[in-house]
Amino acid sequence: MAAAARSTDRPGALEITRKLAEICGAPFARFAGPADEVAGRTARWVAVPGGPHAAAEVLRLAAAHDLTVVPRGAGTKIDWGAAPAQVDIMLDTGRLAGVWHEPQASAVAEIGAGTPLRAVQATLGRTGRRLPVDAPSPGATLGGVLAADESGPLRHRHGSPCAQLVGVRYLDADGELVSVGEPGTALLGRAGPARGGAAALFGAAEVPGLDVARLLCGSQGGLGVLVSATMRVQAVPAGRVWVSRPVWTPLEVHDLVRAVLAARLDPAAVELDLPVHVALPRRRIPASHPSVANRPDHPAVTGRPGRPAAAGSLVVLLEGGPADVAERADRLAALLGPEAVVNHAAPEWWGRYPFAPGDTALRIEVPINDLHAAVYALRDAAGTPVPVRGSAGIGAVHAALPGSLPPERVASILAAVRGVLLARQGRCVVVSAPTPVRRAVDLWGELPILPRLRTAKAHLDPHHRLSPGRLPGGL
Repeated sequence: MAAAARSTDRPGALEITRKLAEICGAPFARFAGPADEVAGRTARWVAVPGGPHAAAEVLRLAAAHDLTVVPRGAGTKIDWGAAPAQVDIMLDTGRLAGVWHEPQASAVAEIGAGTPLRAVQATLGRTGRRLPVDAPSPGATLGGVLAADESGPLRHRHGSPCAQLVGVRYLDADGELVSVGEPGTALLGRAGPARGGAAALFGAAEVPGLDVARLLCGSQGGLGVLVSATMRVQAVPAGRVWVSRPVWTPLEVHDLVRAVLAARLDPAAVELDLPVHVALPRRRIPASHPSVANRPDHPAVTGRPGRPAAAGSLVVLLEGGPADVAERADRLAALLGPEAVVNHAAPEWWGRYPFAPGDTALRIEVPINDLHAAVYALRDAAGTPVPVRGSAGIGAVHAALPGSLPPERVASILAAVRGVLLARQGRCVVVSAPTPVRRAVDLWGELPILPRLRTAKAHLDPHHRLSPGRLPGGL
């Protein structure tokens, strides 16, 4: 807030404001207010350009005056990651919106970066299609989802939103509008334009298939400003059911997920919810254990008497034709046992994060065979059960630590969990955190791709004008 106030006193500040108003229109350029901040760093100006060319002019103005630019969509993830070193111009993408697509037979749609994901789905739904993207952030824009590489339950079957990319239009740090890919052609394996292609960055042989569009995914606006994305679309499935089963321990989840995947039922999503409202046993004895295998009345076999209240749920989404979905749901319910329930609506927690504003939010990624070890390690390090939720079928989950934990305590938990994950080729990232925690801990941990990221930043934004400091390594 203080920085925004001081900006009116700096030489040339009013002139910058006037030029932004000429570019965007008087109602869409202003000095920033208290709410215009990025991870605690307040902007000086807010510009809301009305189209790609106006956005390019904003970036050219920033380059001419050596000003930094940080893009903002709906602001649902504006506090994720590291705080930028400086925010001169906050470039709001709200007017870079729209859905452009062919008639119903088209398999792709070009979507403006500032378009809310809900609006995209509503527009496509009128022709019986959808984007196979279900990012959990309410109100998120497509550009924000791609910039944060944010995925929901459908990632299990369809991959991340970035995997759905067919082409992109983006602005580089100098305000040049660059187009990559073309409708109907997958980006993977294509070389981008000379300015941003994989060959120019790293050499095609070293990183086959890498493309500038993939680099933009997850870059938080640090490598380019996304203008639009051409995405794959698909028919809305006629049938959807959620098959749920209560679970008691991470080890049990491990066994169930393996069984579900081995059954080849083609699930669209396999989601886990482990809340903390019930104290969990450290381990549950499997029914096959010699001490209980010959006792059909033992609680580990019956699953009822003697068990604590269910601590969480494993839920599998099946999509497809109604008859096919019904048949697969019956098979899955039989596989999961008598406690399985088939529903035609998602559970309340489906597609939501386990953390709340003010929490320290973690993302854990690990091979699915080691997910239970990661959850146990997190619980042991924290000294108490920790809420965990996410895609158990691919080993990508989120967890929440109380925002009241002191930074040194969070740092010790991270060190312990990362030590366990390192040997299992997994990683733990701090998605968001209170400012004292964010400043004190390593948000990313060991990052093997950091040298390549440095190369990309040096090539695409050599003067560090785009979201400086938002990328790992202070880039």
